[in-house]
Amino acid sequence: MELDDSHFEIALARGPDDIREAQRLRYAVFVEELGGDGPLVDHAARIEADRFDPFFDHLLLRDLRRPEGERVVGVYRLMREAQAVEAGQFYSEDEYDLTRLRASGRRLLELGRSCLHPDYRGGTAMMHLWSGLADYIARHGIEVMFGVASFHGTDPEALAAPLSLLHHRHLAPEDLRPVAREGGHLAMDLVAEPDLDRPAAIREIPALIKAYLRLGGFVGEGAFLDRPFNCIDVCLVMDIARMSGKHRAIYDRDRALAREGRA
Repeated sequence: MELDDSHFEIALARGPDDIREAQRLRYAVFVEELGGDGPLVDHAARIEADRFDPFFDHLLLRDLRRPEGERVVGVYRLMREAQAVEAGQFYSEDEYDLTRLRASGRRLLELGRSCLHPDYRGGTAMMHLWSGLADYIARHGIEVMFGVASFHGTDPEALAAPLSLLHHRHLAPEDLRPVAREGGHLAMDLVAEPDLDRPAAIREIPALIKAYLRLGGFVGEGAFLDRPFNCIDVCLVMDIARMSGKHRAIYDRDRALAREGRA
């Protein structure tokens, strides 16, 4: 079935006004919906911001049918190594030791603040974001993507099954494995693998994390408790060279579908 997705536009933010619009969507999702907060969150202006925003590229998905100023319905933050040097670190380094990733000599890209407006979840919007991401990766010769992704809530016992499944089945190779830092480090091997109800555990994994796993992604060692954002983070890693032919086919198919506007 063909759909008319010509009303979608995917592009990098071109200036402060574009970033502001992205920050308003992030506020609606991360603050209002998920209960997060932070030192640079502006509740009066309904803006979710942090000190890293000026150093990231901001990939924006717009729905051109919406009113001016409210068109951004999807966001990704993207940081290459040169931008991290300018910022003083990758965003994820507050939570994870990235020594092995940085020592790999590979071209790295940090992903973050990925979100969609609630009205656009479950449709083709995420495919359009991934298509824009794929173009960015190709343009910059990226070899490894990584970034933190979140489970809502701060009780590790409530998330024992999905965290344990990630640890037992999807731990990153040692040469690329981030390690959660002390201060927020949470062990992920909370349930022995033979005792896991695997289908139930999979159902508890957020859709974005499952999507990366489906493409051959891994997680770092240990989760990280992020109380200001009311969540528990894991560090996802995707080595493009390690993606199997099957996983590459899925990624290429989703990218092609997004470009053609088909479900």
